[in-house]
Amino acid sequence: MKITFYGAAQNVTGSKHLIETEAGFRLLLDCGFHQGHRKEAEKLNRDFPIDAKEVDAVILSHAHLDHCGLLPVLIKQGYKGKIYATPSTADVAHFMLEDSANIQEHDAEYLNRHLKKGEHQIEPLYTMEDAEQTMKQFERVQYFKLGRDWTDIAPNVRFKFYDAGHILGSAVIVVQIKENGSTKTIAFTGDLGRKNAPILCDPEYIQEDVDILLSESTYGDRVHEPFERTEAFIQDIIERTIKHQAKVIVPAFALGRTQELIYLLHKLFNIQGFPKIPIVLDSPLATRVTEVFKKHRNVFDSQSWKDFDPKKDLPLVFDHLTFTEGVQDSIALNSAIGPMMIISASGMMEAGRVLHHLKNNIENPNNTILITGFQAENTLGRRIQDGVKSIRIFNREYRVRAQVVTAPALSAHADQKELLDYIANTKGLKKLFLVHGEQGIINMFAELVRGQNPNLDIQIPERGQEFEI
Repeated sequence: MKITFYGAAQNVTGSKHLIETEAGFRLLLDCGFHQGHRKEAEKLNRDFPIDAKEVDAVILSHAHLDHCGLLPVLIKQGYKGKIYATPSTADVAHFMLEDSANIQEHDAEYLNRHLKKGEHQIEPLYTMEDAEQTMKQFERVQYFKLGRDWTDIAPNVRFKFYDAGHILGSAVIVVQIKENGSTKTIAFTGDLGRKNAPILCDPEYIQEDVDILLSESTYGDRVHEPFERTEAFIQDIIERTIKHQAKVIVPAFALGRTQELIYLLHKLFNIQGFPKIPIVLDSPLATRVTEVFKKHRNVFDSQSWKDFDPKKDLPLVFDHLTFTEGVQDSIALNSAIGPMMIISASGMMEAGRVLHHLKNNIENPNNTILITGFQAENTLGRRIQDGVKSIRIFNREYRVRAQVVTAPALSAHADQKELLDYIANTKGLKKLFLVHGEQGIINMFAELVRGQNPNLDIQIPERGQEFEI
């Protein structure tokens, strides 16, 4: 059999890995958006690299758009099979894909209104109708710890889900394929989470011997601060904000980071004497996703119910938290007087309402831009994080005078030590493919893994590269 890496190869987005058996069965792991430099992303997302009609099955690790965002394109181009995902991933993907389709349609409409004479009409990558059709092809499969069964997807192909602990519903995919009288086990971490993270269970180690592991390596170059240090970090920011009657702008991914931050703030605000300010969630998508979290409380970790009494105090609801209900509510925040914290998407500051909050607040030195997640190369978030002096939003230049801080302890990705630990606890491993990381980071991480396991065959695939396995 062979595997071809069509995305998240020496970069952190666009996850797409195609396994082909000798019998001709074609299994696609993830089908995600490429995000980053606008022109490159547009080309890579439009020039879909796989013959959709030839794909037999899709297994989805989780519902972040860089892992699921091109599923409607796959469907548009003729894929008729099932999309296997955990129940909570399926529920979240519904909102993520609808929101993505809505953005596609509105962006195309806007661009077409401003076309110059002779320019061709812009077509959205996909529409709301395409997103709805995509959801009809989802097949819900429980984590193995809940269902205790493998799922057969072909006569000699089966899989199971372990909890990846990254976001709600995220899964480590373990596939077993029988060929020529022998069985190979291939595992894909998707995005691996952290131990002791809020809300989510810790990542589960794979119990089977694994021949081939596809592992993410996003933070293969660093070690995160302990979660325990976050309390003092957040307190300092809030006290500074109260002192200056200012605002904290938090660009946060609608799925995962937003809910973890809400949980953390709720927990801190329950501490007697902890300073409190109004928290506004200004993201319709994040609001809908938060409702999905409430629905799937059965997969929360046990610590959640030690921190909060499920009969009296829901983790994602508290007095100081409000949700905007419409565009006018969002606009009103521009003139609202602090102190307050505004949490808004998108997490890498490439689109969405957060751009309006940035342009209205980034030139005030009393305000704070709080970065809580990984910022990919060539994104606005990465440029701000790297300390640029000015940025361009909606064709206007703005000076970056607000305090810019990063909270690495809030990352939902495993760090270097956690990745090394996960690989070390994967039994029987013969070959390792490192994906979902920037090239320099992957190279550095690969050397650390070699030091830990000198006999392990480690590969760092390029986009489009094919391997016999």
